[in-house]
Amino acid sequence: MEKAAYIYLAVISIVAFAAYGIDKYKARHGKWRIPESTLILLAVAGGSIGALAGMRVFRHKTKHWKFIIGIPMILILQIALIAYCVFNTGEQ
Repeated sequence: MEKAAYIYLAVISIVAFAAYGIDKYKARHGKWRIPESTLILLAVAGGSIGALAGMRVFRHKTKHWKFIIGIPMILILQIALIAYCVFNTGEQ
Protein backbone atom coordinates (compact mmCIF):
# COMPACT_ATOMS: atom_id res chain seq x y z
CA MET A 1 0.00 0.00 0.00
CA GLU A 2 1.03 3.55 -0.57
CA LYS A 3 2.34 5.71 2.25
CA ALA A 4 -0.61 8.07 1.81
CA ALA A 5 -3.04 5.20 2.44
CA TYR A 6 -1.32 4.34 5.73
CA ILE A 7 -1.42 7.99 6.79
CA TYR A 8 -5.13 8.18 5.89
CA LEU A 9 -5.93 5.04 7.91
CA ALA A 10 -4.01 6.38 10.90
CA VAL A 11 -5.74 9.77 10.78
CA ILE A 12 -9.26 8.37 10.32
CA SER A 13 -8.67 5.92 13.17
CA ILE A 14 -7.59 8.77 15.46
CA VAL A 15 -10.68 10.74 14.43
CA ALA A 16 -12.94 7.74 15.11
CA PHE A 17 -11.30 7.10 18.49
CA ALA A 18 -11.78 10.75 19.45
CA ALA A 19 -15.40 10.72 18.26
CA TYR A 20 -16.21 7.78 20.54
CA GLY A 21 -14.57 9.55 23.47
CA ILE A 22 -16.38 12.81 22.77
CA ASP A 23 -19.72 11.03 22.40
CA LYS A 24 -19.21 9.21 25.70
CA TYR A 25 -18.41 12.50 27.41
CA LYS A 26 -21.51 14.10 25.91
CA ALA A 27 -23.65 11.13 26.95
CA ARG A 28 -22.52 11.47 30.55
CA HIS A 29 -23.16 15.21 30.60
CA GLY A 30 -26.54 15.23 28.84
CA LYS A 31 -25.29 17.16 25.83
CA TRP A 32 -25.93 16.89 22.08
CA ARG A 33 -24.70 13.49 20.86
CA ILE A 34 -22.86 12.32 17.78
CA PRO A 35 -25.33 10.25 15.69
CA GLU A 36 -24.73 6.49 15.69
CA SER A 37 -24.69 6.58 11.90
CA THR A 38 -21.70 8.97 12.03
CA LEU A 39 -19.82 6.69 14.43
CA ILE A 40 -20.42 3.71 12.14
CA LEU A 41 -19.54 5.74 9.05
CA LEU A 42 -16.16 6.63 10.59
CA ALA A 43 -15.47 2.91 10.97
CA VAL A 44 -16.57 2.16 7.40
CA ALA A 45 -14.39 5.01 6.12
CA GLY A 46 -11.33 3.19 7.45
CA GLY A 47 -11.39 4.06 11.14
CA SER A 48 -12.51 0.66 12.40
CA ILE A 49 -9.39 0.18 14.55
CA GLY A 50 -9.95 3.55 16.22
CA ALA A 51 -13.67 2.85 16.62
CA LEU A 52 -13.01 -0.52 18.25
CA ALA A 53 -10.35 0.99 20.51
CA GLY A 54 -12.74 3.81 21.44
CA MET A 55 -15.45 1.32 22.30
CA ARG A 56 -13.06 -0.54 24.61
CA VAL A 57 -11.23 2.39 26.20
CA PHE A 58 -14.31 4.55 26.82
CA ARG A 59 -16.68 1.60 27.36
CA HIS A 60 -18.99 3.21 24.86
CA LYS A 61 -21.63 1.53 22.68
CA THR A 62 -20.75 -1.83 24.23
CA LYS A 63 -24.40 -2.82 24.74
CA HIS A 64 -25.56 -2.09 21.19
CA TRP A 65 -25.44 -5.16 18.94
CA LYS A 66 -24.85 -3.15 15.78
CA PHE A 67 -21.62 -1.93 17.37
CA ILE A 68 -20.61 -5.14 19.19
CA ILE A 69 -20.95 -7.18 15.98
CA GLY A 70 -20.74 -4.47 13.31
CA ILE A 71 -17.46 -2.75 14.17
CA PRO A 72 -15.41 -5.97 14.42
CA MET A 73 -16.99 -7.21 11.18
CA ILE A 74 -16.06 -3.97 9.43
CA LEU A 75 -12.50 -4.37 10.73
CA ILE A 76 -12.29 -7.96 9.47
CA LEU A 77 -13.58 -6.93 6.04
CA GLN A 78 -11.10 -4.06 5.86
CA ILE A 79 -8.19 -6.33 6.82
CA ALA A 80 -9.28 -8.81 4.14
CA LEU A 81 -9.51 -6.02 1.56
CA ILE A 82 -6.07 -4.68 2.46
CA ALA A 83 -4.58 -8.18 2.34
CA TYR A 84 -6.17 -8.78 -1.05
CA CYS A 85 -4.81 -5.50 -2.40
CA VAL A 86 -1.32 -6.11 -1.02
CA PHE A 87 -1.00 -9.71 -2.21
CA ASN A 88 -2.76 -9.35 -5.57
CA THR A 89 -1.06 -6.35 -7.08
CA GLY A 90 0.50 -6.79 -10.44
CA GLU A 91 2.38 -9.97 -11.24
CA GLN A 92 0.51 -13.06 -12.33
